[in-house]
Amino acid sequence: MKIHPYLNFPGTTEAAFRFYESVFRGTLTEIHRFGSMRASDEFPLSPEQQNLVMHVALTLPNGQLLMASDMIEGMGPPRVEGNNVSISIHPSSKAEADRVFNGLAEGGTVTMPIADQFWGDYFGSLTDRFGINWMVNFSAGAPPSA
Repeated sequence: MKIHPYLNFPGTTEAAFRFYESVFRGTLTEIHRFGSMRASDEFPLSPEQQNLVMHVALTLPNGQLLMASDMIEGMGPPRVEGNNVSISIHPSSKAEADRVFNGLAEGGTVTMPIADQFWGDYFGSLTDRFGINWMVNFSAGAPPSA
């Protein structure tokens, strides 16, 4: 199982990660924008929001990952200092993802039920009973990154 920090920004993810790329001498290995999501009546996006970062990954020289996204009002809890960091867990199987997710969710608040997602992974997010934000992501397509 791999564990990676996941940061949230108020519309400044790309600028922050371009900065971190230079400081840590890492490589931006992926960047996805909200505009690549399927259109939804539940979450209509303005042209500005469509260009915001839905997910970015920075691979550090030692193989570890730093990941992030922009937070859009109405999609999940509001961003405030202190809730802008999550721990991203990458189990080696769907069964392990369910076990970890359900264990962490006990007494906590599920923000996105674990399920197959449009990007191809099995993903869910929650805040545990101690106030820690977790993301559980199983990717069947490739072995988890460092």
